Amino acid sequence: MRRMRGRDAHGAHENTVAEGSAMSTSGARPGADGAGTHGDNPARATSRTLRGGWRLGLVALGAAVALTAGVAVLPLPAEHAADRVSSGSGTAAQAAAKAPACQEPERSLRPSPADGDTIAKIKARGKLIAGVDQNSYRWGYRNPASGKLEGFDIDIVKAIAKEVLGSEDAVIYRAIPTSQRIKLLQDRKIDIVVRTMTVNCDRIEKVAFSNAYFQAGQQVLAPKESKITGYDDSLKGKKVCMAKGSTALDAMKTESHGALFDTPELLVPNQLDCLVRLQLGQVDAIVTDNALAASQAAQDPAIELKGTEPFTTEFYAVATNKESTDLVRRINKVLAAYGKGPWQESYGQWLSKDLKGLTGPPAPKFLD
Repeated sequence: MRRMRGRDAHGAHENTVAEGSAMSTSGARPGADGAGTHGDNPARATSRTLRGGWRLGLVALGAAVALTAGVAVLPLPAEHAADRVSSGSGTAAQAAAKAPACQEPERSLRPSPADGDTIAKIKARGKLIAGVDQNSYRWGYRNPASGKLEGFDIDIVKAIAKEVLGSEDAVIYRAIPTSQRIKLLQDRKIDIVVRTMTVNCDRIEKVAFSNAYFQAGQQVLAPKESKITGYDDSLKGKKVCMAKGSTALDAMKTESHGALFDTPELLVPNQLDCLVRLQLGQVDAIVTDNALAASQAAQDPAIELKGTEPFTTEFYAVATNKESTDLVRRINKVLAAYGKGPWQESYGQWLSKDLKGLTGPPAPKFLD
């Protein structure tokens, strides 16, 4: 794999590594987020006539563009000390959260401006290594015109880099699959994950989280013509797709309403893979975060959210290695300031059209 770089408007390098590289074991194709599996060529798939005569939407087209438009790709860092992410202060970031009754997993550590081992390592490297998505429209996606990563999550990465390193451009972006987020943090291949990642009781035992920056919930996405009405018995016998390692899968394991979901062809590395399969008529519905689903429905007039509201309440937060307590506290310092103005600006630019009525992030809750 050869090294490629692209310069942004400020002359700084925006470095990315596409999913499906050495970092991912999912088998997804580089730059396509795993779309077009089973031998399908994503570019050819865009011209295929689909269910009800509608054609593959812009999201799938974006996957094909990512495959063909020369995405900048970096290999994983070699196993050298200078390239690895620090383990931090050596104390578990959220040990207190591992209480017998995990009722509020979104609690995090109080903000602090202090540097610790993890931040010192990031400063010595001169770059923040961020795991993101490059195919989630309005959250983390590659603008086909500029080639740059944009979206609500990307704005948060930039704010963290600005605080820690003094420049929002001091970032190495790594496009990672949903199923690899926790492993890559545990292996210290990345510093943070900002990828619509939900905090829950299982995950806080494996990685640490910042305060929540967004509230979302699970909802069903299906074609408008479908008789599916939501997360109910209308799913019985239907093929429902979701990402491996997602909270959607957790919800379906608890109550599936008779849906078919726990098979290899229905559990995919990334949620975008589900959208492509839905558009190709290979599955009947998707269960995913309503925040992601709303952005996807906005691109494709033939699909819609089913049901009047989400059937879960979930919180997105920035994830780190469990030992990186100093980084968690610094991120919470960033989010405290971010919620007083920049959050609203980013929401207005990226999300307000399809997720109306939000005024700010959830109120922070603390462990200490």
